[in-house]
Amino acid sequence: MRKFFQEIKVDLKFRSAGPGQKLSEPARYGALRRRVPKEKPKAEAAPKPRHGPTDEAQMAAAAALARMELKPKAKPPSSQGAIKNQVRKELMAEAAASVKGVSADQEDPAFSDKETAAEPSVSGVYFICPLTSTVVRKDEKEKHIREAIKSYFSVDPVAASIMEIHTLNKDREKVRVGVETMAKYLDNIYLHPEEEKYQKIKLQNKVFQERINCLEGIHRFFQSVGFETRTLPVPGQDTTEEYYVLKEEMLTKLEDLKDYKEQLLSCEPLRLQLDRQLCVFKPSPEAARFELPNDFYNLTAEEIKREQRLRTEAVEKASMLRTRAMREKEEQREMRKYNYTLLRVRLPDGYLLQGTFYAREPVSVLYNFVREALRDNWLPFELLGPGGLKLTDENLAFNECGLVPSALLTLAWDAAVMSDIEASGQEQPASPLKPELLSHVQTLS
Repeated sequence: MRKFFQEIKVDLKFRSAGPGQKLSEPARYGALRRRVPKEKPKAEAAPKPRHGPTDEAQMAAAAALARMELKPKAKPPSSQGAIKNQVRKELMAEAAASVKGVSADQEDPAFSDKETAAEPSVSGVYFICPLTSTVVRKDEKEKHIREAIKSYFSVDPVAASIMEIHTLNKDREKVRVGVETMAKYLDNIYLHPEEEKYQKIKLQNKVFQERINCLEGIHRFFQSVGFETRTLPVPGQDTTEEYYVLKEEMLTKLEDLKDYKEQLLSCEPLRLQLDRQLCVFKPSPEAARFELPNDFYNLTAEEIKREQRLRTEAVEKASMLRTRAMREKEEQREMRKYNYTLLRVRLPDGYLLQGTFYAREPVSVLYNFVREALRDNWLPFELLGPGGLKLTDENLAFNECGLVPSALLTLAWDAAVMSDIEASGQEQPASPLKPELLSHVQTLS
């Protein structure tokens, strides 16, 4: 609008200038713009003559232009103020939407046009705690283990403290050295109960500090097996030091100390068991389609480092002529970056048996998984991988067979045995699966 008024003003100056007057550069430029057409007129149509504005239009334009030049410019809002206003608008929109019973996204017309993500074939990777029998998600493992061990102190404080030492300390070599040193302390007391020096452990001792004090859970272990903390004077000095001192009543329970030592040496870290999440699905044309959650693709820190190294090596090998053995080796290394795999087994009646496995578990685990789900688990069968390849070597891991991060397999009965059963006229059930599994059959989405 401002530009329009400026052109009128320049045009007025141009018209008011006499023959002998010289126009300024802006005025001349505006005049030329008004006179030269933007497009070349057609030959057959002559341009219409242009009439100048009336006196009233000139006066109105001049007045409007003067008002625009005198009007102060509005100060643009600061970025912080704009953000606050935007947030306030969004909150008000969400509040209004909640009153109407719909979300702000649903009110947005573009929301209905978005394609919904495919539902995952399994909601995640889950584990079963052997102490509590609770099923927990993969990302809740560490927290649950700590809570389970902590709650077990009320049941058996010695066993709980030993589990804590073996489970919560990840450096296995440090655990081994520390455990052997603590077992030596207990062994000395058991073998030499009359020796008072073995009943005291100086906490500032170099061996204790380097081998034992660095481990989580060791103080709760000493307290649970009968030691107490005391501050004792240092012989020949005016200073004191802290010691673990065995309570006197424990000298009458030396067999218990021997048992604690054996538990300490033989204990294994507490490990949550992988939940197979056994599912049975009806026959479906989508049997080979898998939508896996992120849990199946998470890499450990060591695997991430290996992936970076492999990328560097790939650049160097790109120009090399690789043999078949080299290509197969690289494929195997690629498969090892998956920690889990989701497997489905299609039965002869079309029903699907699904379970979650470690990528490094042997094929024999899958055979046992299928056999436990069958009504007649004595019937011999074979599992065929993608492409009809028979999985005859049950000692191979899933990642070595290319069955990661997911795969559809087929169960095939032993032909000779099935022929004998048919010849005997024995009636076969409608499905080979156990009835309790068929009662929870699902539809594969």
